[in-house]
Amino acid sequence: MSKIIWSKIDEAPALATYSLLPIVNAFTKAAGVEVVVSDISLAGRVLSAMGLAEDELSKLGEVVLQEDGNIIKLPNISASVGQLKDCIAELQGQGYDIPDYPENPANAAEEATQAKYSTCLGSAVNPVLREGNSDRRAATAVKKFAQKNPHKLRAFPENPKAYVAHMEGKGDFFANEKSATLDKDQKITIALNGKELGSFAGVASEIIDGTFMSISALNAFYKKTIEDAKKNNVLWSLHLKATMMKISDPIMFGYGFVAFFPEVFAKYADVFAELNVNPNQGMSDLENKISGHAKEAQIKAAFLAVVEGDSPKIAMVDSDKGTTNFNASNDVIIDASMPVVIREGGKQWDRTGAAVECVAVIPDSTYAMFHAEMVADCVKNGQYDVTTMGTMQNIGLMAQKAEEYGSHPTTFELAEAGTVTVTGANGVIMSFECEAGDIWRMSRAKDVAIKDWVRLTVQRAGIEKVPTIFWLDDTRAHDIEVKKKVDAYLKDFDTTGLDIQFMNVTNATRFTNARVREGKMTIAVTGNVLRDHLTDMYPILELGTSAKMLSIVPLLAGGGLYETGAGGSAPKHVDQFLKEGHLRWDSLGEILALAESLRFLGLKNSDAKLTALTASLDTANAAYLDNNKEPGRKVGQPDNKASHFFVAQYWAKALAEGDNAELAAKFAPVAKELKEKEDTIIAELLAVEGKAQDIGGYFHPDDAKAEAAMRPSATLNAIINAI
Repeated sequence: MSKIIWSKIDEAPALATYSLLPIVNAFTKAAGVEVVVSDISLAGRVLSAMGLAEDELSKLGEVVLQEDGNIIKLPNISASVGQLKDCIAELQGQGYDIPDYPENPANAAEEATQAKYSTCLGSAVNPVLREGNSDRRAATAVKKFAQKNPHKLRAFPENPKAYVAHMEGKGDFFANEKSATLDKDQKITIALNGKELGSFAGVASEIIDGTFMSISALNAFYKKTIEDAKKNNVLWSLHLKATMMKISDPIMFGYGFVAFFPEVFAKYADVFAELNVNPNQGMSDLENKISGHAKEAQIKAAFLAVVEGDSPKIAMVDSDKGTTNFNASNDVIIDASMPVVIREGGKQWDRTGAAVECVAVIPDSTYAMFHAEMVADCVKNGQYDVTTMGTMQNIGLMAQKAEEYGSHPTTFELAEAGTVTVTGANGVIMSFECEAGDIWRMSRAKDVAIKDWVRLTVQRAGIEKVPTIFWLDDTRAHDIEVKKKVDAYLKDFDTTGLDIQFMNVTNATRFTNARVREGKMTIAVTGNVLRDHLTDMYPILELGTSAKMLSIVPLLAGGGLYETGAGGSAPKHVDQFLKEGHLRWDSLGEILALAESLRFLGLKNSDAKLTALTASLDTANAAYLDNNKEPGRKVGQPDNKASHFFVAQYWAKALAEGDNAELAAKFAPVAKELKEKEDTIIAELLAVEGKAQDIGGYFHPDDAKAEAAMRPSATLNAIINAI
């Protein structure tokens, strides 16, 4: 029997799995395919780190190196320290004997505990599994559905004031970058004033980049953007990615927090030092630490006075709760938050709940230039038209941890001023003059990953026959080294008749947007960080969500990793479900990924049943879209559970009417029963709407309780269980 591994992860997609997976397995087993679960959730990784569970992530790391590896990977939490601490507390409450996370280790034992837990922070899953490059695009049926059923994009106002502010000139990661290609395998050592910070085994022909963020330049930038926001009468909002860039961006977040409330942090510096307040953790952590202190009320009043006073208005995470942009470093994740700025007409929400034009503050210009041009384009040309806009496909360089900025052990907050050196077998490769507190980082891109990236690009360009743009800037050190390899490897492939071009970020964005407005397709070929940003921005504008993207990772070893869109794990969906039994998560991404996974198996095995099963699922997906069976947003409407029922109904019908006689005979009665009992099933599913749900845990649900909550229709369960 063939095997597909389905990742057990977190939050909304994890809840949806309790309902969807029994249906999937009932259908796939009929064609000799078993779908098995691997727990790589945050809770699962925490228990593994403490030796209380199998290390499923490491096992999957071995699977992606196998020729027949086949994994469906759902979105997971990229945990902040706050989320990690909440997860640990929940597990402790469930009876697991694990220690607290020591934020400030006081001895060797606590340092060891922190090191174990730190493996669960940030983008811990993706670098392990992504042993291939990224092919992300909208399925044709999904794109057509969005155009026929357009979601709301709000118009930009007349004389719009929204803009993006980023650092310019010297000071940020872009400006300070140096890059080199290694001539042979060698040990690479990073040192500050001769004292080693870290080392790794460099690989021949890989590109290594070093760079740093000047904290003095960052503070000056923050101060200016706050002054400008006040002068321009726009909302001030900070956009970072403290999940993927788990070392650099929380630090940058902390400096932004202090910059917005400088008098408060100065006045209460002694209290904050006494309580180990770390601005990198945000307001929620600060409030927890000052709770019960004699000056708690004073401090809260001081922060509120700034928000209500002469400062610019600040963007809110939750206006109703008074939660600002500074609540936690991972509350505002740039690749999800910036599409909302565009979608809302250059606006975010203030503390009254009003939508107000904003300045989006993105310190590092490396990718801020993309967002700046996206906003500038809409300021100049107005909002997009969903019914006519074209599409962006992306080929992303990410194999073998390419460009995982900040989510690796080569990012450092410098303890002292001086010279950072990067040394190899033949001496110093690059050096940097830095100040105390600067953030220094190194990233790497392997030669084999770049060659495969070029291969995949040529393949997609040949299929689509549209302009294919490498987003490479001839003024950026890293891109110069990459382009040398791209130019060389393009000669290894037949590019006759293909339109392959090179542009910097700003020009590539302009070129792509002009074609999008003309209803045309463009392929963007980018590094890993821009892949992240583009494959949220364009799908959210085109489709209403990035979770509906096809996200295929052809693995270097020959297998396949099928990611369920570019969306996150939707914590607000879980909040709604726990409160009123309604899950609005749309599992279309998982279902599309399943179709591609089955297609991969079918091509590998030349199996008639698999071919029929895959074709019928394609038909079911089209019917799901054509009949608009995505979950409703409000309680009382058919939700995620009902959408799974309709997928099952359409899939069974397609099999019953298909060419494979054995499968047709097996599923004809299933299709008949699902149709005849539709009203009963929907009534049973709707009966739980409006009722609070107990699933036994947020990060680590009780499987029996969660399955009962997500499979409330006895009629549907009986039909599925009998297949």
